[in-house]
Amino acid sequence: MGLWHRYAFLAYAAVFVAVIGHASSEFVSVLCKISGPELSVWRFVLGSAGLVIISLLLPSSRNLLEPLRQEGIKLILLSLWGVSFCYLMFHWSLDYATVPQVATTVTTVPIFVGLLNLWLNRQPFTPAKIVTGLCALVGVALLITDGYLTRLASSANNLTGMAMALACTVFMAGYLVVVRPIIERHGALRITTLTLSIGALGLWIGVGIFFGRWVNPLSLFQRPPGQITALLSLGIWNTTITQFLWIGGLAAVPDQTRGSYLFYLKPVIAACLAVFILNQMITTWGILAIIVICGSVLVEPLLGRLGSGTGKA
Repeated sequence: MGLWHRYAFLAYAAVFVAVIGHASSEFVSVLCKISGPELSVWRFVLGSAGLVIISLLLPSSRNLLEPLRQEGIKLILLSLWGVSFCYLMFHWSLDYATVPQVATTVTTVPIFVGLLNLWLNRQPFTPAKIVTGLCALVGVALLITDGYLTRLASSANNLTGMAMALACTVFMAGYLVVVRPIIERHGALRITTLTLSIGALGLWIGVGIFFGRWVNPLSLFQRPPGQITALLSLGIWNTTITQFLWIGGLAAVPDQTRGSYLFYLKPVIAACLAVFILNQMITTWGILAIIVICGSVLVEPLLGRLGSGTGKA
């Protein structure tokens, strides 16, 4: 059992660092200057390669075949819909919607984590979580309708991107809930490595067949220096490191739904990057949506403690 299973604060800290990595992924994706489907392949081919190297360097995680022998079919299916399809939708959505829109929509993943935990694991979805989840949904609704009436000509593309981002969110939540018991049996590093590697292969084949773009990883260093830097950052920081901390941290926290609520901090970081570096403007509705959603991070623990105190009284 790892340290983050024994010390909850380490697990929550890992999730928080992962949120920072997730928040910057949209920003780095734009800097890569590659279309969504192809970019998703680059990201996970490079990221999974980094995870494989780390796993092989550590004796405790070197045996990557053991989990496949015991739960191969489950891991393959989990990888295809939880990584391949999920992140294809994520990167493709950035071709249609803005960075703040995608970032804020994906931030609603804790709502679906809570609902799926209630359905699959009978984990209570407390009133505090429900209230803060509804607040987040209000924020997303504000974001989706941002400028809709005044920009009808471009609304179709925006809504297409938002639908893709929402699909990514649902599948990501399902992956996080289902993968937790598997990680408890085989370890976070091995399962993260396997699911991302299988998912990367699925992305490579899928994008090649359906989009006609067969990515050649060996061509990485033939690209412009700025693009090489952005792709390596997306692969190593935003995928190898971030996904390990995110998946492993959420599998280790005592309350997975509450741990996932840290993800509500994501749009603040992403929006700041969009404003100050990408020069993308955020409207008043967008700012209001971010305030509503991120306020849930503070409200949920306070309401949870208040409810516990009332129950004891």
